[in-house]
Amino acid sequence: MSHGHTKRSSQDIRPNERILLMGNPNVGKSVFFTEFTGIHAISSNFVGTTVNYMEGHLPVGDAEFSLIDVPGTYSLTATSEAEQVAVEFLKEGAKAIIFVLDASNLERNLCLALEIRQYNIPTIYCLNLLDVAKRRGLIINEKLLEKELGAPVVPTVAVKKHGLDELINRLEYMLKKPEEHEEISCANCTACAFHKAGEKADVWCAAKDIARHVTSNKNKTAEDNFFDKLGAASVKPWPGIPIAFLVMALLIGVVVFGGRGLRAAALLPLVNDLIVPFFRWLFASFIPEGIFLNILTGEFGIFVISFEWILALVFPYVLFFYVGFSFLEDFGYLPRISVLFDNVMRKLGVQGGSLMYSVMGFGCAVPAIIGSRAASSRKERIIVTAAICFAIPCISQTGALAALLSAHSWWLFPAMIGLGLLIFIIVSFIAGKLVKGKVDPLILEVPNLLMPDPRSYGRKLLTRMKHFLGDATGPMMIAILIAAVFAESGLLAIIARHTEPLVSQWLGMPSEAVSALILGIVRREMSVVPLLALELTNLQAFVGGAVSLLYIPCLSVFAILVREFKLKIAAIVTVSTIVIALFVGGLINQIGQLFI
Repeated sequence: MSHGHTKRSSQDIRPNERILLMGNPNVGKSVFFTEFTGIHAISSNFVGTTVNYMEGHLPVGDAEFSLIDVPGTYSLTATSEAEQVAVEFLKEGAKAIIFVLDASNLERNLCLALEIRQYNIPTIYCLNLLDVAKRRGLIINEKLLEKELGAPVVPTVAVKKHGLDELINRLEYMLKKPEEHEEISCANCTACAFHKAGEKADVWCAAKDIARHVTSNKNKTAEDNFFDKLGAASVKPWPGIPIAFLVMALLIGVVVFGGRGLRAAALLPLVNDLIVPFFRWLFASFIPEGIFLNILTGEFGIFVISFEWILALVFPYVLFFYVGFSFLEDFGYLPRISVLFDNVMRKLGVQGGSLMYSVMGFGCAVPAIIGSRAASSRKERIIVTAAICFAIPCISQTGALAALLSAHSWWLFPAMIGLGLLIFIIVSFIAGKLVKGKVDPLILEVPNLLMPDPRSYGRKLLTRMKHFLGDATGPMMIAILIAAVFAESGLLAIIARHTEPLVSQWLGMPSEAVSALILGIVRREMSVVPLLALELTNLQAFVGGAVSLLYIPCLSVFAILVREFKLKIAAIVTVSTIVIALFVGGLINQIGQLFI
């Protein structure tokens, strides 16, 4: 199996060499894709994470095909980008379709399945999430469903690998003996009757008839009653809002205390007692004392602060953020926050579903801004993007803020979260008034609450940490090199001297803090980590954190702003963040000085 992946035009793949993986959102398509191709695609239990398609190699018997993970969609009316992509693939044709059905929501899934039948492409159906259906007291007769659809149906639980081998075997048989598939599909079944009726057919009625025919009910399990009650309660103001605050408090606790514990117990001793002394001994053994040796192993040396900042500071907090965030994602809780706060978000000019992109921004602003393409209007995209750039720190910046603030006082980090929330509301409200356009009603599927499968959860966590280290290490090393050169060459002292009125008098920070403003341009967390080496008061730490939170987006975010919204919008956001960061930071300092 291939373990690489590409994103390319569908024109690059001949139709008879590809198999389409299709279905509604949240049915487990990404899990199938990962298991079949070996590509560790991130599978999330909420809508909107897959705007583009992915492609990987799928061996079937002696042949090999390109498996295309088509974006999840509910219909083929092409009213959204995802639906348009699905329609284009179907028009171009394919060797076969693997269609994933959610056994717990069969009727809704069958609507899309029947629409796809119009394209006359051989299809095999995966009856997935059978464990959820069973928990809900639903029993589906897959043999009868196979007759109704006139095509092979394979029962599966993808996250546990149940049924995957049978699926590939039946797919191979279907591709080798298409005449037998034709015999099945031409049988006297509901799907064929729908297909022959053409435009006069009512897809919802046909789907309802099939679902009713193949489904029977039994008593629900105790587990189902608990998850159903919890899921229903979490979208109501009471007790949904207290639950939401409790969940966020637990997530913050996991990040702060988990990160601090790992850092103090293992990573700091490893860096300070083993790694850094080793490199200092190594380079001192053949490099004479001077500026070059200082750049490598001095106070701001590359082989000192790279380990202190990346490994001992940022890494533990990123790890525990993804531990908590990935659990909430797979559990299916996050969309419920969107529903719960939809009325509040609409007053700010966006849908409640926009919270999904904001939450994604805590991972990284770049995929969050790209993911906002699924927003209902350009107005909503601009508002969400502005809010992310101003008030949502990326995960590595969040980790750095947690380390800085929690080292001074336990309440400073929650206070910073409160400040970020306030800025988020203000920016969204102002942008909502300035940007013309409308906000459509919220249409969002709320998925089942599911306990994450340990194996899939662990693999997702490992994959995300690999992506973080791969994406963040390079730019962070560049920032560290700049810090080392500026510090050892004297440039940092010169800049600090010229910016003294701003940094020391207005912001109330030590003059050395100017390095944070310089390095923050390269990576957002680098506007925080230099402050850890300084002896700051609680007020100075909070001011530094506030400036970092609001400060200029890093270079990668600026680049994506230019690509998505053109240079004008990118420039407005960038200049605004700098001005507001310095203004708010100075205002906090001046007010704080009155109470000291």
